[in-house]
Amino acid sequence: MYAVVKVAGFQYRVEKDQVLRVPRLSAGEGESITLDDVLLVHDGTSLKVGNPVVEGASVSAQVVEHGRGRKIVAGKFKRRIKYRRHWGHRQDYTEIKIADIHV
Repeated sequence: MYAVVKVAGFQYRVEKDQVLRVPRLSAGEGESITLDDVLLVHDGTSLKVGNPVVEGASVSAQVVEHGRGRKIVAGKFKRRIKYRRHWGHRQDYTEIKIADIHV
């Protein structure tokens, strides 16, 4: 059984006991959360597609940890005029574990 859920503007295909990194959520570590934006559910025999969401479907998950991703380095350079710009970015994430898919 799997489902496609929408979390913070991104869509993820999830299964039970899967650990997933999503953009930072406000829930604390160890808290249970419910994801209500379920776009699709497949239970092995039938496929339910939402318009835009599947009515009555939800995915329960537990927050495992919060963290920051690896650094992305970017820059600009123009030759012969001593112009260089350099910056980095680390994206915050929340790691969640899918507990159950309710239809």
